[in-house]
Amino acid sequence: MTSSPLIAVLDYGSGNMRSAQRALMRAGAEVVVTSDPDICSEAAGLVVPGVGAFAACMSGIRSINGDLIVDRRLAGGRPVLGICVGMQVMFSQGVEHGEDVAGLDQWPGVVQRLDAPVLPHMGWNTVDAPPNSILFEGVEQESFYFVHSYGVTSWDLSEGDPNRTPPSVTWTEYGQRFVSAVENGALMATQFHPEKSGDAGAQLLRNWISWLSE
Repeated sequence: MTSSPLIAVLDYGSGNMRSAQRALMRAGAEVVVTSDPDICSEAAGLVVPGVGAFAACMSGIRSINGDLIVDRRLAGGRPVLGICVGMQVMFSQGVEHGEDVAGLDQWPGVVQRLDAPVLPHMGWNTVDAPPNSILFEGVEQESFYFVHSYGVTSWDLSEGDPNRTPPSVTWTEYGQRFVSAVENGALMATQFHPEKSGDAGAQLLRNWISWLSE
């Protein structure tokens, strides 16, 4: 029997840590919520959750050296999955209430307030996933659960190293088009909450866990 992969959920005080933990366990993983750098480095996968304000999440991440943990994992090609604000902080910059805050700078891009008639964007919405997606295999036509007012609405995929494969980006429409998921080698992320997205979210997490085990 194949053992379940160990997934570390980065513990920096985010409000959705435990719901992410439960969802990953239901999807077949062994899960620990921790800020221990050794466990976070050695686990098969690291999940970076996040709810609330970009600045508060970045402050919490930096307070436990989570920026270094993420950097070191990705430098070694070790998988990381960001969820909601945990995806947003992977970008270069967040702009909230007139305040510019540096992100983890794994991807170029600015997280900013969506231009939509009603905010937050709360509820179920569809995604426009690219072909051959790892995360969305079998759930490309399903809806996922969003709760956010900010996102990345513009991303020039020609930016970056021309010798590297560009990220595979999923988009969603709400008032305007925004990035709802990214698959970029070892680093993947979703703007929506797979742990709150019913059967479709559970399948997405199973897809990620299965990919970890390959």
